[in-house]
Amino acid sequence: MGNWIINNGFTAVMLVVWMGINIFLFVWFYLFYDQGPQFYYTRHLLGSALAWARAPAAVLNFNCLLILLPVCRNLLSLIRGSFVCCIRTMRKQLDKNLSFHKLVAYMIALMTAVHVIAHLLNVEWYNNSRQGVYDELSTALSSLEDAENTTYLNPIRKTDIDPQQIPTYFVFTTIAGLTGVIITLALILIITSSMEVIRRSYFEVFWYTHHLFIIFFAGLVFHGAGRIVRSQNITAVPSHNTSFCKDRVDDWGKIPECPNPQFYGGFPATWYWVIGPMIIYLCERLLRFIRYMQHVRYRKIVMRPSKVLELQLAKNGFKMEVGQYVFLNCPSISQLEWHPFTMTSAPEEDFFSVHIRSAGDWTDKLIDIMQKLPEGAQGPKMGVDGPFGTASEDVFNYEVSMLVGAGIGVTPFASILKSIWYKFKDSNPTLRTRKIYFYWLCRETHAFEWFADLLQVLEKEMEERGMGDFLTYKLFLTGWDQSHADHVVVHFDKDTDVITGLKQKTHYGRPNWDKEFEQVRKENPTAVVGTFLCGPVALAKVLEKKCVKFSDVDPRKTKFYFNKENF
Repeated sequence: MGNWIINNGFTAVMLVVWMGINIFLFVWFYLFYDQGPQFYYTRHLLGSALAWARAPAAVLNFNCLLILLPVCRNLLSLIRGSFVCCIRTMRKQLDKNLSFHKLVAYMIALMTAVHVIAHLLNVEWYNNSRQGVYDELSTALSSLEDAENTTYLNPIRKTDIDPQQIPTYFVFTTIAGLTGVIITLALILIITSSMEVIRRSYFEVFWYTHHLFIIFFAGLVFHGAGRIVRSQNITAVPSHNTSFCKDRVDDWGKIPECPNPQFYGGFPATWYWVIGPMIIYLCERLLRFIRYMQHVRYRKIVMRPSKVLELQLAKNGFKMEVGQYVFLNCPSISQLEWHPFTMTSAPEEDFFSVHIRSAGDWTDKLIDIMQKLPEGAQGPKMGVDGPFGTASEDVFNYEVSMLVGAGIGVTPFASILKSIWYKFKDSNPTLRTRKIYFYWLCRETHAFEWFADLLQVLEKEMEERGMGDFLTYKLFLTGWDQSHADHVVVHFDKDTDVITGLKQKTHYGRPNWDKEFEQVRKENPTAVVGTFLCGPVALAKVLEKKCVKFSDVDPRKTKFYFNKENF
């Protein structure tokens, strides 16, 4: 439990606080509508469905306030920068922004379902009361009109059509009903297109349907303007005493003790909750547009093995840190689509570079365009938004770092290793990291080629400076055929690896993580070890468990902190 607290304690506290606020809002507003004297007559028409509709609405307001904030990348980068001097646990929460975004979305979906079901029942019961199906009090309340000394309670006012059609007519002709239908449909499309299988296989579908959030928020702001849930004005003079007058319907307006009850719709409050995040997000998009308009120059375009495209770009005023990422937009492919790519260059270089693997329609089209360019020509217009911070920014804040990359997931660590080379070259005294363990898992041999030259330079640099132990790297090949195996056997006794040309031989199969973590702990018995991953979720779960397993509760001994790249 102590090890788990080291890596997940603060996250758990944040989730408990978030869930506590949700529960408090639900219970508070449920009791408010279920016991409030101003809703006595409304409850008589609707029963407990009133509270079951309004309590989820309050929770929805709170979560709609939160849903945009985790995707405001510039805001998160600003906050991350302000936490430079704070504990790393605070900054780690920012790396889980998309997980929190999804969690809030699930809560919105759940509360929307409850809210919609309750209001469907409310509309049915409003209609039945209007048709005189229930008792005398329900009929009297539903018959009140907006007149000189009366105000209505039942929002269903039309009675000259088929009673069976009235609920449908009400839903599609009132502000509350129509906006409710629109935002519910928008939410369904947003959530269904966000499923992993669709997002991975049909990213464009995910991208475009996600922008229905504009319609969702617009409908949300106007949804409450319908004011279909009405309450009694209990401060009206003369006062209408519900406990005395509820059984004297025929005397309403005729005796001083029972004047006609006065009702009013509550002022729409949703915009109070969402206006702030909407303004912040609008500023975010404006900043993205300004960055998009800035000119980007191509320094170099290189086609690497395994269909990996390297772009070296330059932009005035662009400053980066290790492990950061940018969003790229190529208008000749799509005016609206932006895709994230981790930068592989170091902050010390006068350009920034990205390595782009063929992984979908957008990347395939970009690679195809670049391959057709004449040698030395400038590529198509490229919009760049960023850079944005990630977990890898903190790599130099640890005495010991474990870097784990899977496939193209090695890109943030290319930036880190290049920066280390520059720091050694310039004898930078601020480098506090004294040991780095680097693991790279790949399915095919060609994927190692573009990165091997950097490792060779680092290998040579460390040896010349007598710091061969500073960098320990292990490359794991997880897929090979028989011809490759035969080739390895023939050249097994060579001093350098037959795949990479490095002195460190390539390992075949997957790492034994228990063995690797045990080795790191043994070699660094009192260190704080940062474990960084850029790779699949399945591997993240394994490494996170290993960090918990091999961390020591004793603060004087080895502790592992898990960090994962999230886009």
